[in-house]
Amino acid sequence: MNERVDIAVIGGGPAGAATAIRAARAGAKVVVFEKAPHGRDKICGDGLTPRAVQALDELDIPLTDAHLVDGLRMIAGKRQRELPWSDGDRFPAHGAVWPRRRLDAALIDTAIEAGADVRFETEAEPVFGPDGAVTGVQVGADTIDADLVVAATGAPGKVARMLGAERDPNEPYGLAIRSYVESPRHDDAMIEACLTIKDEHGTWVPGYGWMFPCGDGTVNIGVGALSTMKGFKSLNLNHLLDSYRSLVAEPWQIGENLERPRAWRLPMSAIKRHGRGWVAIGDAAGLVNPMNGEGIDYGLESGMLAADLFLADPATAPAEYDRLIGERFDDFLRTGRRFAFLIGHPRLMRTGLRFAVGTDAIAKITLQVMGNLVDADTPGAAGRTMQAASATLRLADPVLRKTRAKA
Repeated sequence: MNERVDIAVIGGGPAGAATAIRAARAGAKVVVFEKAPHGRDKICGDGLTPRAVQALDELDIPLTDAHLVDGLRMIAGKRQRELPWSDGDRFPAHGAVWPRRRLDAALIDTAIEAGADVRFETEAEPVFGPDGAVTGVQVGADTIDADLVVAATGAPGKVARMLGAERDPNEPYGLAIRSYVESPRHDDAMIEACLTIKDEHGTWVPGYGWMFPCGDGTVNIGVGALSTMKGFKSLNLNHLLDSYRSLVAEPWQIGENLERPRAWRLPMSAIKRHGRGWVAIGDAAGLVNPMNGEGIDYGLESGMLAADLFLADPATAPAEYDRLIGERFDDFLRTGRRFAFLIGHPRLMRTGLRFAVGTDAIAKITLQVMGNLVDADTPGAAGRTMQAASATLRLADPVLRKTRAKA
């Protein structure tokens, strides 16, 4: 059987759903292939930055099912600061916590309502023409022709390998683990991030632990670590989570895990994110902030951008998408990856983290970085600081890579 559509999306998470919503609402014929059943539970920290809230608002997704949060509580050693999200002109003054089972369902249901053909429990692979361009997707024995194939497959896998969009092996990546616990502070007004965590041996780990209140009686508890630390391959995430749990057990009055802790990989780079007939969006394009592991907002934005550019001109959409994503995010994400090499050195990490929350002014900049509120268009102190950090880390990058801790 042969079909023809305007856009074929591989992956029904936030990024893929955003593409489908945007394109289907404009009248494009869109099909989405999601290998999991409806109501899937994607392993995640469940936090939504103000940037993500703005993207959801642009998609007309109400936050009535989410728990709104006013800011971030940052902890580094004995230092603690509570900082509200900025109420500037660019982003809303609140973030949210929305468990992925419910968030993803809300997004994909909206895509269906918009007219997208969503096929659950179905795997698709790109199809290549004689000249190497992607011409559609293969689903079992069926071929579906498409003017644009959108890879929204999350962490790199078979589809990424086929497209040449794998993670750059020379760049850092992350691992994270999370569970849910009951807590009387389930409706806390702030999410919490502890920037100074240690493994069961007392080794400093470049990463952070989080408590994200869901507002439904539970809190998402988790930890994440960067691959730039010494001994990363032998790091036991379950033990790291237990170690973090001991720090938050009393202040959060948490009970036992409500489910088995589950881990996932955080891609932070991609060798390619477009080609003739295709684009990669969200995590599949390596659009993950190396300084916090967050990527839902980037996934939503890149998904909408891919749809908008296709609707404007299908022929130029892939190349224009890559150019605009590069202008918006590349410098910030590259700086973040270089910073990951920097904090792979324990002494530098401890000094840097103390500095990051040492004063209100610096802490506010750290908040904007942790909240994905910094990009090429960021004004003010945060923008200037990131520009300076970018220039400094660019010069230091060869030394940082040469002296990096062996994973």
